[in-house]
Amino acid sequence: MTEHPTRRHTLECMAWAGTGLIWTITGGVPRSALIGTAEAATGFTFAQMSDSHIGFAREPNMDTPGTLAEGLAAVKAMVAKPAFILHTGDVTHLSKPAEFDAAEKLFGSIGLDTHYVPGEHDVLDEAGTKPFIARFQARHTQGGEGGAYYSFDAEGVHFIGLNNVVDLKAGGMGNLGTAQLAWLERDLVGRSTSTPIVVFAHIPLWTVYEKWGWGTEDGAQALGLLKRFGSVTVLNGHIHQVMQKVEGNVAFHSARSTAFPQPAPGAAPSPGPMKVEAARLRSMLGVASVTLVPGQGPLAIIDTPLGA
Repeated sequence: MTEHPTRRHTLECMAWAGTGLIWTITGGVPRSALIGTAEAATGFTFAQMSDSHIGFAREPNMDTPGTLAEGLAAVKAMVAKPAFILHTGDVTHLSKPAEFDAAEKLFGSIGLDTHYVPGEHDVLDEAGTKPFIARFQARHTQGGEGGAYYSFDAEGVHFIGLNNVVDLKAGGMGNLGTAQLAWLERDLVGRSTSTPIVVFAHIPLWTVYEKWGWGTEDGAQALGLLKRFGSVTVLNGHIHQVMQKVEGNVAFHSARSTAFPQPAPGAAPSPGPMKVEAARLRSMLGVASVTLVPGQGPLAIIDTPLGA
């Protein structure tokens, strides 16, 4: 039997190496590795992609549809075939229908279901009003709650998609809100503590860098509701770089973008697209794969750069 971590510890790392991450869920705990640098995992596998920003067309990337297509090709070529893709937000850059249409055509081309949560760029309008959340939900989270949050089960794992990008203040932290937290509490009622949980949201639930709004104000309340479960994996995008943190029974993982990198926390005056040489760009974009092998260990996560 695999022993879950019992002591509090934190691991943080950043690597500008890829467009993809392979996640393997083994014994309910996630593990990651760069695609192409680890042995193929066997078991239930899904892929994570994030921050496609279709519609963005300036330095350092004039062709975001092209780099998204490369990321999808990497997913399709994975030895451990993913059951589906989790997209952790910012499908588009300006939430225009044509941008969503272009993204849907690309994701539809590889024959895998994709489960989405919104990023702030997917719900843009002058005031950030809820009809734009409804528009996103009509495309991507049918059957979910009115705030574009929802859950589903696959291979014994409970997946929870959260929305923490509504009513954002300029430069402010993400937030879930009382209605969504109440829904999450109801969603978890009656579930066994041995059920592996995978949460996916756009903005990190843990505070990466408050000055840039890289965190969720009420994320601790959501994590408190998940505390009783033996294995919890929290996936997010938004910061366009790989960062990992393990705290007790919770493993956090932030994914690379398929569009452009952002600076490390505090390494620039503000976040935003980081200009890099064309030859270096693809090494800073990536995808991830996650695999669950019941009874044989934790979730395995493999990050893969586009330039691998």
